[in-house]
Amino acid sequence: MPHPANDNTATSNRSALVSILQWFDSDHGTKALGDLKALEAKPDRVEWVRTIPFIILHAGCLGVLVTGWSWTAVGTAVALYFVRMFAITGFYHRYFSHRTFSTSRAWQFVLAVWGAACVQKGALWWAATHRHHHQHSDDPVDKHSPRQHGFVWSHIGWITSSKNFPTDYGRVKDLAKFPELVFLNRYDTLVPILFATLLFGIGKLLQYQAPSLGVTGGQMLVWGFFISTTVLFHGTACINSMAHVFGKKRYATGDDSRNSFILSLITLGEGWHNNHHQHMTTVRQGFYWWELDITYYLLKVMSWTGLIWDLRPVPTEAYNRAKHLSQGR
Repeated sequence: MPHPANDNTATSNRSALVSILQWFDSDHGTKALGDLKALEAKPDRVEWVRTIPFIILHAGCLGVLVTGWSWTAVGTAVALYFVRMFAITGFYHRYFSHRTFSTSRAWQFVLAVWGAACVQKGALWWAATHRHHHQHSDDPVDKHSPRQHGFVWSHIGWITSSKNFPTDYGRVKDLAKFPELVFLNRYDTLVPILFATLLFGIGKLLQYQAPSLGVTGGQMLVWGFFISTTVLFHGTACINSMAHVFGKKRYATGDDSRNSFILSLITLGEGWHNNHHQHMTTVRQGFYWWELDITYYLLKVMSWTGLIWDLRPVPTEAYNRAKHLSQGR
């Protein structure tokens, strides 16, 4: 008769192996609807093996103690933060999650690759998770509600829980029909690995071809990839946590979403979160001229090139309701 301890060890080993395989194939063992339902029924807890790459991302920032810094490396980190924040806010959020504008299939793929370089998983996972959030905002099943789970879990904890790893393709049927998007979503570490390698290579090239810059391959890797990406994650996560705690409410949306000018600076316009929860299908989240929304301005410029089109405007109802609410105060 098998010993229970041996069975538990074998199960634990199989679980660890599956988690490791999921570092490279995020759909491994979890694409079936039954697997998703089983994971959703599990309690929230940190899955340490599965989150090792996420831990490495943060630990990699300590590499600065070895590589040091240069203005070129720091400038690259800052530039890549904003370039990739635009990919998250403009593409992962406003396009893939809410389809607030239209584009071609080829450019859609480019947007997905651009977003994948942000190291926040694939576009389909991001969109499915965000659509779930809007359906259940601040309800008990909301994956990252500060009201339900506390500030720390809503900011970073939820991303480490195994129940939140798989992609619910049923929520993104409009996107899952494109095999190239499914590929990028499934092998979501491919683009980040290539991106990190490219940065290291550029740094090495500059180290020998332009020594006056004082930059090295290691610096470009640490600053351009690890530090910039880690700060980018936490900047994005501020919307899940802080935008449901701090700020002002213009609309009675039934949840805790709020508007914050400070968060709009950090996230290129996502800080107008209460506006967004009221009218999620508009490409613009800063409804008024004084509500800075850099992502919208950049998308507007892109529309002039013909790469994107049919930008959905703020509905008249939004302004009418805001005026009515302000008069009622």
